[in-house]
Amino acid sequence: MSFRIIRENIVNVEADAIVNTANPNVMIGSGTDTAIYAAAGKEQLLDARRAIGPIAEGDAAVTDAFHLSAKIIIHAVSPVWIDGNHQELEKLRACYRRSFELACMHNCTSIAFPLLAAGSNGFPKGTALETALQEIQSFLLKQEMSVTLVVFDKSVYQLSSNIFADVQEYIEDHEVAAEEAIEYPKEKRTRRESNFYSFGLISSIPQADQMVSSDSSSIVLPKKEDTFQRKLFEWIDSTGQTDPEVYKRADMDRKLFAKIRKDENYKPSRKTAIALALALRLSLKDAEDLLERAGFALSQSTKTDLIIRYCFEHEIYDLVEVNAILFQFDQELL
Repeated sequence: MSFRIIRENIVNVEADAIVNTANPNVMIGSGTDTAIYAAAGKEQLLDARRAIGPIAEGDAAVTDAFHLSAKIIIHAVSPVWIDGNHQELEKLRACYRRSFELACMHNCTSIAFPLLAAGSNGFPKGTALETALQEIQSFLLKQEMSVTLVVFDKSVYQLSSNIFADVQEYIEDHEVAAEEAIEYPKEKRTRRESNFYSFGLISSIPQADQMVSSDSSSIVLPKKEDTFQRKLFEWIDSTGQTDPEVYKRADMDRKLFAKIRKDENYKPSRKTAIALALALRLSLKDAEDLLERAGFALSQSTKTDLIIRYCFEHEIYDLVEVNAILFQFDQELL
C-alpha cells in the first residue's frame, strides 16, 4: 500500500495508469482532459477514444497512453452534481472502483488520479475529496498498488468545512498557549512544578541515596522499559489485530514489518513510528508513550505535530485521511 497527494500537472506524474476526467461523448473537455490529449498525442488519442464510443457516467474505459510515460490511460466519466439526489455519489464511487479494476486488469502497479468531479462537474469540493479518500483507502486495504492523488489547482481540493475549521481552531488555540508560555515563563513554570508535585512525580524519582545499596558497593538501576518493538507487538496482541492489518494501515512494506518483528532493538523513523501508532488506533497518551520508546515526541509548537495530535485526539486514524489534512495545511506528509 502506498498513497501520496501532490500538487502537479498529472501528465508529468510517473505512473502505470493515468486517470483522465473524460467526457461521456467523444470530444475533448477542459482542464485535465485537454492536458492529457495534448501530452499523449491529440489525434492518436481521439482515434482510440472513437473506437470506444460513449462512456456512461460512473464508468471508465482504457486506451493506450501513446506519448505519455504511462502504460494506459483510464478515461473515467464522473457525474455532474445536480442536488445530491440523482445518484451522484454512487456514480462517483463507481468511477474510482472501475478505474482501480481496470488498473488491476492491466497489471498496473501504480495509478494517478485527478480529484474527480471537483472542477467543472460542480461537486462540492469537500464531498469530492472525502469520496476519493474513502475509495482509495478501501482499495489499498485489499490490494497492493501505489496511488497518487494529483492536485493541479488547489482551489478544487478542500476538506469538509467542519474538519478544516476544527483543525484550524485547534492549531490556533495551541499557538496562543505557546505564546503565553513565552510571555509568562515564570507563571508557566510555577504551574508546571505544581503539577509535577500534585501527580506524585517527584516522589517517584529515585534519589541518589535510594539508588545505592546498604553496602555502597552496587547501584540499583531503574527497571528497563520495554523497547519500541516490544511495546508495538504487545499492542498488536492485546487488540487482537493481525500483522497484515497493522502494516497495511501503516502503509508499510511487509518485509520491513518482518524486520521489525525480528529485531527487538529496531529503531524506526519518526514517520514510521507515527504511522504505526495510527494503525494501532491508539489514544494520544498511548501514542506518545510508543513514540517515546523510539526517541520521539509530538511537539505542541509545530503545525505538523499539532495536526497529528489532533488526529489522535479525534480518533482520525486512516493514514490517507491524516495525509489529506496535512496536505490541506501545506505540511509534509507521513
